Amino acid sequence: MKIAPDDLLLIIDVQSDFCPGGALAVADGDAVVPVVNRLAARFDHVVLTQDWHPAGHSSFATSHPGTAAFSSITMPYGPQTLWPDHCIQGTAGAAFHPDLATDRAELVIRKGFRGAIDSYSAFFENDRKTPTGLAGYLRERGLKRVVMAGLATDFCVQYSALDARRLGFETTVVLSGCRAIDLGGSLAAATAAMREAGVALVEDVA
Repeated sequence: MKIAPDDLLLIIDVQSDFCPGGALAVADGDAVVPVVNRLAARFDHVVLTQDWHPAGHSSFATSHPGTAAFSSITMPYGPQTLWPDHCIQGTAGAAFHPDLATDRAELVIRKGFRGAIDSYSAFFENDRKTPTGLAGYLRERGLKRVVMAGLATDFCVQYSALDARRLGFETTVVLSGCRAIDLGGSLAAATAAMREAGVALVEDVA
């Protein structure tokens, strides 16, 4: 693919807690940083997302006594995976990876800050209805294609890509700039869902 002036690079949740040593570390998660930095230098428009939970968030296993991290419960908005406490507002774990180049970002979308609902997608909370405002931002800026990289492929990247397609944006995921959690085959399911939705999955951007 050739990068166009109305393309946006969406960098998803490249935060310390999702990298090795973090509270919810994605295997090899920090390997995305040089890829993402190289991409960011080539795009005219860059947006970052940042997981930004209050302490005691409803998606944390510690908020549900007797449950274990990575188990699932039913919330009012549907099934919810329970996570270790992570990306708590103002903590070092919630900060962007120290080597991530953030200077060229035009916008930071914080998500997951509502205590009663989790948020994987850059576009909607997990109720699939509450918007972050990103779609309106892209439309008002005249940005047509969203190119994504970040963490994790099978959760926040997948949800963001599917929502981007649902909202009518051309969508590309750069796989070399992503890493997955892969819970019970979630990576294969995410890859299939993205392909079926018309998301372009590429190893890199030429």
